[in-house]
Amino acid sequence: MTRDRRPLDGPRAAPWAPETVWIERGEEHSALAARVRARLPATPFRIVGDTAAAEPHGEGFHAGKRRLVLQRQRGSFLQHCPAGTTGMVCCNYLVMNVGSNCPFDCSYCFLQDYLANNPALKAFTNVADGLAEVDAVLRAHPERTFRIGTGELIDSLALDHLTDLSAELVPFFADRANALLELKTKSDRIANLLHLDPRDRVVVSWSVNAPAVVAAEEGGTTTLEQRNAAARRVQSAGYKIGFHFDPLVAHDGWEDGYRDAIERAFDHLDTRRVAWVSLGSLRMTPRLKAAIKARPQRAPLLSAELVPGPDGKERVWRGLRVQMYRRMLEWLRQVDARMPLYICMEPAGVWEKVFGNAPADREVAHRLVATP
Repeated sequence: MTRDRRPLDGPRAAPWAPETVWIERGEEHSALAARVRARLPATPFRIVGDTAAAEPHGEGFHAGKRRLVLQRQRGSFLQHCPAGTTGMVCCNYLVMNVGSNCPFDCSYCFLQDYLANNPALKAFTNVADGLAEVDAVLRAHPERTFRIGTGELIDSLALDHLTDLSAELVPFFADRANALLELKTKSDRIANLLHLDPRDRVVVSWSVNAPAVVAAEEGGTTTLEQRNAAARRVQSAGYKIGFHFDPLVAHDGWEDGYRDAIERAFDHLDTRRVAWVSLGSLRMTPRLKAAIKARPQRAPLLSAELVPGPDGKERVWRGLRVQMYRRMLEWLRQVDARMPLYICMEPAGVWEKVFGNAPADREVAHRLVATP
């Protein structure tokens, strides 16, 4: 890598703190509630019988990001990744939902649609029940290795300075031979991780994008340089690293922007300790598109022409997606051709045009859990 390094592209994002914490009655003495109280001594706490009272009725989606709800999860913690849509090549990823919503404000975030009716930011107090659920699945299928992530409905680390959740998750997965935990984030809240031993069973991954997209569309997140510095520290502490170049946004200068993002991401990293890299195109449902249009400052990413696909989501036309994927693949292979790469939420035809073949779902999953 010979291109000049640019300085930090913005001030460091301050740790998120809620305006109010709402606690479900019966959970006020939980370990999670105690930790959050200790870290937010000046924040108002309210105990309620029904946490629906914490929802910002009539105030809009973004009002939910200003409050934190501590409550029990009464349904299943473990779900199949919603990216596993019929007709799309699937990597058989599982999601452990430890909360919902995110303190960051990415203009393209699908949670604006998915959580439109219950946007209050939630952290679940009974994660031990979720780990018991995971343990039962792992014991029932010792012949399989599972990829399990917590970053689908909530950023995996953005609240870790309040919850210490990583201190529960990392030791649990470090002791399981047939699972890999992925902690996916746009933050640099890694302090707790540095004192834990992942035993090669935990991957810490960062969602990254072109600098122009980060600056315009990823409100409240850390800068690329801050994410990359965190990745280097975490890798030095013994963790495997992952990167998600998703969503790729067709914007003016996208080739220079994404080449720059790749160079930044892998600068001073040991590529032999990169577990996986994913690519994905900007995609949105009609409701998400409407939510983006309704934002106070309309996102420039809507200037691109989008076409509907068989899954009901709109993307840029296939020819441009393939072109972008091929360029990304070229630059990533120049970094290290051995890194496991995959595309998220694309049909077999796109895989064939990018990689020259379309693997079966299980083959993709096997590649990503194989020990390097």
